[in-house]
Amino acid sequence: MKNKHILIAFILGCIITIVGALFKIMHWPYASVLLILGMLSEALAGVMLILKIYKDQNPNGFLNK
Repeated sequence: MKNKHILIAFILGCIITIVGALFKIMHWPYASVLLILGMLSEALAGVMLILKIYKDQNPNGFLNK
């Protein structure tokens, strides 16, 4: 998996979490679902990032890919 895909998954999770927080503040339905999906997406992106760093042979050039 490319670094770009991991970053996109993390940013998407952040956006979903922010929208879920807005829904929660406004007492709109499905706020909890959005918060859970956003947090799970961020956690999944974090796990993918850790695995990518762990498997990478050249850790110095990780951000240059």
